[in-house]
Amino acid sequence: MLRRDTFARAIQGSNSIEGYNVTAEDAIAAAEGEEPLDADREAWLAVTGYRTAMTFVLELAKDKSFVYNEGFLRSLHFMMLQHDLSKHPGNWRPGTVYVRQEPTGEVVYEGPEVERIPGLVAELIDFLNCDDDSCGHVLIKGAMAHLNLVLIHPFSDGNGRMARCLQALVLARDGILESQFCSIEEYLGRNTPAYYEVLSRTAEGSWSPRNSTKDWIQFNLTAHFRQAYTILRRSKVLDLLFLEADQIIKQLGLPERTLNAICSAAMGLRVRNSSYRNLAELNDILASRDLKNLVAAGLLIPHGERRGRLYVGSPQIRAIFDRLKREHGGPIPDPFTAKAGQLELPNLS
Repeated sequence: MLRRDTFARAIQGSNSIEGYNVTAEDAIAAAEGEEPLDADREAWLAVTGYRTAMTFVLELAKDKSFVYNEGFLRSLHFMMLQHDLSKHPGNWRPGTVYVRQEPTGEVVYEGPEVERIPGLVAELIDFLNCDDDSCGHVLIKGAMAHLNLVLIHPFSDGNGRMARCLQALVLARDGILESQFCSIEEYLGRNTPAYYEVLSRTAEGSWSPRNSTKDWIQFNLTAHFRQAYTILRRSKVLDLLFLEADQIIKQLGLPERTLNAICSAAMGLRVRNSSYRNLAELNDILASRDLKNLVAAGLLIPHGERRGRLYVGSPQIRAIFDRLKREHGGPIPDPFTAKAGQLELPNLS
């Protein structure tokens, strides 16, 4: 459940930066290949395109013979933007590009001339394929891959999503296990103004590769620390939630597999038969029976009829999760300003 939730939050966060906002349930639905509950068509196509690209990236990271090339970047872009041919999916932008600030319309960045794109992309690919110490620590390499792609701005649209996806691949290619957990896209989605501000400050309005990237690197390292902190804290809360929910179902004589539905609902997610089926690996008949028993026990509250029926958590189980979040919440320190002894990550024991 933690892996599913983290992957969905990365998809949700990266697309929210571009204005494609979906609910947590729809982000999970996209991650699991289900139909949306609330998302409009445009947002849904953007989110599912990004899910396809991210899934491809996480699978590709396992291939030790993989090398970066122009065809890979074009293919990744096509996966994300194939639903809108007006954005030239899989092709370099046809002309000059300006990045404007919403809602003022002020131009904050002008990409390099279109004639320079092939050469600049070739340089980026050489950097990505570098595998010795001269390329720097993987966190620095991922941050610089992100920065250079977004500032080359080789595509008509989707450059930010491409850059964030590429950064995740750089980290995953370094052999990090459970690659879903190393992405900072959720953090960037929660801190979009700061993300845009440091990009703007680093670029200074145009392609200027001699500019200092110190602020950008510091921002990325802070994002990695805080995202790791968030996931460890979330893991601890989820672990405690399962323990308390387990006591409840044992008292009621319910099967252990129903923990998946109870804990999802406790977290505020709307549960449907198909999502519970996927998590618990059940057939439709058993899943329906379990959900009916959870309603009878007062743990879930049904909404809707038949195929459109959804289940939400009862006040009893929602209160457990809310309490655990309060007990294990609080601000996350800044690794560059915190005092000695303040940077310990949450203990999972």
